[in-house]
Amino acid sequence: MTGGCSIVWFRRDLRVEDNPALAAGVRSGKVIPVFIWAPEEEGHYYPGRVSRWWLKQSLSLLDSSLKNLGTSLITKRSSDSVSSLLDVIKSTGATQLFFNHLYDPLSLVRDHRAKEILSENGVLVRSFNADLLYEPWEVLDDEGRPFTTFAAFWERCLSMPYDPEPPQLPPKRIISGDVSKCPSDTLVFENESEKGSNALLSRAWTPGWSNGNKALTAFINGPLLHYSVNRRKADSATTSFLSPHLHFGEVSVRKVFHQARIKQILWANEGNKSGEESVNLFLKSIGLREYSRYGDKVEQGTLWLMRGCENFGLLLPWRWGMKYFWDTLLDADLESDALGWQYISGSLPDSHELERIDNPQIEGYKFDPNGEYVRRWLPELSRLPTEWIHHPWNAPEYVLQAAGIELGSNYPLPIVKIDTAQTRLQQALTQMWQHEANSRAVLENGIEEGLGDSTDDTPIAFPQDMQMETEHDNLGNRVTTTIRHYEDQMVPSLTVTTSLFRGTEQEEEEEEESSTDHRIAGHDDRRAEVPDDDDMNLESGREGIQSVIPQFNNQIDLRSINGGGGGSHSPAESSSGTSFRRERDGVMVPVWSPGNSDTSSYLQRHPQSHQVINWRQLSQTG
Repeated sequence: MTGGCSIVWFRRDLRVEDNPALAAGVRSGKVIPVFIWAPEEEGHYYPGRVSRWWLKQSLSLLDSSLKNLGTSLITKRSSDSVSSLLDVIKSTGATQLFFNHLYDPLSLVRDHRAKEILSENGVLVRSFNADLLYEPWEVLDDEGRPFTTFAAFWERCLSMPYDPEPPQLPPKRIISGDVSKCPSDTLVFENESEKGSNALLSRAWTPGWSNGNKALTAFINGPLLHYSVNRRKADSATTSFLSPHLHFGEVSVRKVFHQARIKQILWANEGNKSGEESVNLFLKSIGLREYSRYGDKVEQGTLWLMRGCENFGLLLPWRWGMKYFWDTLLDADLESDALGWQYISGSLPDSHELERIDNPQIEGYKFDPNGEYVRRWLPELSRLPTEWIHHPWNAPEYVLQAAGIELGSNYPLPIVKIDTAQTRLQQALTQMWQHEANSRAVLENGIEEGLGDSTDDTPIAFPQDMQMETEHDNLGNRVTTTIRHYEDQMVPSLTVTTSLFRGTEQEEEEEEESSTDHRIAGHDDRRAEVPDDDDMNLESGREGIQSVIPQFNNQIDLRSINGGGGGSHSPAESSSGTSFRRERDGVMVPVWSPGNSDTSSYLQRHPQSHQVINWRQLSQTG
């Protein structure tokens, strides 16, 4: 379809070059670029202070770039992105919507819902990969199953039979659609109390897609050469500083990959082994970002919470640290942050051992051998000799006095000693494994008591549900047949492995009868969907496990729990790749399936959801 007006929905792809959605809009005719600020949809992951500051600057530069090309960015403030899209489409007469994929659980559900509802209203919806080298469903093992460790995953990425798509040039010009009836809303990203500290950020950072390209060029032609040696140094600028630019999509990951590989080839021809190794290690960090979006580490990490995941010296859950940093990270990236915290907490198959505790003194001298980082950010210790800089509590009294340090007064004493922390950790692990063994024994005996006795556990406080009105008139009588395109996103239907649950034969029969009834009624629903509240409320006897699983609007397929079918598609249903289900002990895994199909629409299956959609928010520990 060409010649119509298209909406290009910007999210975390704030650039005009190598932007597949924007390029598709330009090819189709007139374009209306739209950004919708709906932070309430993110639940507990409402954007933090510094990331909101970054977003404000980035949007300003994007708008300037779009104006230079012939159009401008329409901004909307909303509590429901899909409703706002419908409003924009209605006021502009647009017939198409293009956007780029996101992979966090909430975005997967929101994007799937957008495709369903807009298609029902006669709008052609297309989505594209602009955030990854390869889509998650493209990177599978020889048996068509997902990888469970990073090393195997990244090895397959590097040995794929086809390279990532090369980056695209920005459009030469953009023909703007009619926005006379669609004024922009004023977006407020910071309050008065935040402006002072936010102003300091501009001294060190310059957001925006063109500045991201400058940062990439500076790194490729500078620190990359010695990245293998210097990457762990905390006291100097030895890394790329690309993380926030990548998070907001100001820099294309494909551009980063291709430019790094070009350098690697040049250094290989020169016999520069150090340079080759530097590129390998840098690309591995890009690979970790890819892996964080692979198989939904956010969901997996939540299930691992039931197994403890509290191996810091203080036995604190990793999500406490993640929650604090969420407000202070420029690149507060949900998937990457979750992967990092799970890795250091021993929550992944290939992460640190659960019983491992890093000694801060050893780690300090490893990454900051001269103490320059500590002296910069802890001026209380600035006069301390390097010999004691990473363990001032062991310094002789005369050294402390000469440095002006009084332990317990102007600098704190250690909260816990390493030996004590190690002992406490071993005790906690012993208790955790015993608890899990007892829980499994209970389940195997057919007693539905959840995961052991949880009467002493503090319940997770879920916030009030956010009600988002989505009642709209159909836009005329336009009818569009839903067509699946090869770029379209596949959506994971999250399934829980059978080792966690074992229902009675009666429950299995009831579940089978329920599934049969749906198929007879024409509701053979094997796609990921936004479930009703009832879909997420597992039987009351399973409250133990429910207390630790955040209730995302991704479907937990109870047929898989009880050994029934469903949740998979034949390869013919998607040209993007094959769907899969990986049985893993105690882990929720995704079944990738097309975002759209020819079966009954979501609204037809759940007519009550056309009026109110219930967005369950992420759980909050502590």
